[in-house]
Amino acid sequence: MSTTHRRTLAAATAAAATLVLAACSGSPGATSEAAADDGAPRQGGTLTFLEYQFPTCFYAGGSGYYPVATVLNQIADKLTYQDPETREIHPWLAESWDVSEDATEYVFHLREDVTFSDGTPLTAEHVAANFDHLGLGDEELGLASQEFVSNYAGSEVRDEHTVAFAFDAPVPGFLQATSVVGAAIVGPATYELPYEEQCQLENLVATGPFTVTEVVPEQEYTLTAREDYDWAPPHQEHQGRAYLDEIHIVVTPEDSVRIGALTSGQADAVRSVQAYDEPTIEAAGYQLYAPQTNGVSPQIALRADNPVLTELPVRQALLKATDTRAIVDTLFTENYPVATSPLSSGATGYVDLSGELAADPEEANRLLDEAGWERGPDGIRTKDGLRLELTTIVPAVFPLGQETAELVAQQWEAVGAQLHIELPDPATAVQRQQDPADVGVLLSHVGRVDPDVLYSAFHSSQRDYLVSTDETLDGLLEEITSLPGTEERYAKAAEVQEYLVDNALTIPLYDMPQTYAAGPHVHGLGWEPVGRLRLYDTWLEER
Repeated sequence: MSTTHRRTLAAATAAAATLVLAACSGSPGATSEAAADDGAPRQGGTLTFLEYQFPTCFYAGGSGYYPVATVLNQIADKLTYQDPETREIHPWLAESWDVSEDATEYVFHLREDVTFSDGTPLTAEHVAANFDHLGLGDEELGLASQEFVSNYAGSEVRDEHTVAFAFDAPVPGFLQATSVVGAAIVGPATYELPYEEQCQLENLVATGPFTVTEVVPEQEYTLTAREDYDWAPPHQEHQGRAYLDEIHIVVTPEDSVRIGALTSGQADAVRSVQAYDEPTIEAAGYQLYAPQTNGVSPQIALRADNPVLTELPVRQALLKATDTRAIVDTLFTENYPVATSPLSSGATGYVDLSGELAADPEEANRLLDEAGWERGPDGIRTKDGLRLELTTIVPAVFPLGQETAELVAQQWEAVGAQLHIELPDPATAVQRQQDPADVGVLLSHVGRVDPDVLYSAFHSSQRDYLVSTDETLDGLLEEITSLPGTEERYAKAAEVQEYLVDNALTIPLYDMPQTYAAGPHVHGLGWEPVGRLRLYDTWLEER
């Protein structure tokens, strides 16, 4: 594997189209081996894939970020595999498992034929080390524990291919957690490194069907198929090495350049297709994919510890002032259904709260009038010397995030509330959004197909989008993670969703997809249940 350093980033920024055309040249996906006339998969070829951002860190445990997962899902495997349609959990690196009745102990029996890309055989010791880092962190290495592994007590290696995990309280969601991208198993050549070095893509050693063979920092990277790979999830028809020879990922931030490169035949597939580009893709005869993320929908967190938002009627008024149907109809397509709950409609544990979320500007005005908020000369309401104005920060991960916030601001202004929209750099944004007095409103979203996603999003010890001091909410969220029965967990998840809406702590906007597009010669694109890309089954038709 080589890391290539080139002084071309400035030029790439100034002339992105030139970079993409150069990087994609000679990559039309010519295949090295013919397939049968019946459309059976072809072996060989290079897939050129355009991603919109080069992540600053590729640490596997924190790889929920989609540009990281674009790489990690191709080079690393998990203990289990979750079917994106049925949500059923299947064996993968673990060929079987046992779970105690109270869900405080999980025992995994590993396959014996798996190796890391450096030739090291996979053993229970390696799996234990991975999950110890995920569940406990490692202060010496600079690793934090991860939100999807809760109540973790530790691991026990019972033999070379058997590992047990113990928990301080029931963790019924742990089996599903072993299937998420953050639970990707990396080898000792990676997990023994400090965090800063694990962040470097060239240091990732794992068991997946591809390996990283070249990195041009902040521009592009190449993944090459492992000839010896033969441990795909056993229930799947495709076994053995991947169909593709290589995956060439080119970082292309500009939407127009990504779409232009695709439709001109210079790229095979892209991620992050904006809603306004969908007609262009379809008119050109290309394939558009929009798998849902199936977790906490994109929504506006209303932080009750902000001085303006401490009163429930104010939060209720802002919820009623927000017309999500108008936002979706103005900015998006049918691939972005209007949200009807804090959980997206495809999430496990979802309940339909569309009636409570319906827009009603007249009711919003009534609530504010009765709460004593009076309109000033500029139309913005005040009470006891306090203006009804708030600030939000728009994270870059949201499609048309600024435009969405601007429409919300217009709707709120109509009832006498002012919303300031700011776009600071990521480091500043992370720092400022921790202060609800500064950032009273935050666009937020988490993808995971398990009710625990509510805990990840809203518990005060986790992402804490509300920056909450609400002990009642924390208690409800903790029950989701620890109730052993599925129906009990779903009932508690419903209670949490109702609590969030009844207390107007969040305004769900739309169910968010991950959007991809590919040429008609590209077949077999796959996804996790939250829309993260999987290219093991992908193959290219000869052109």
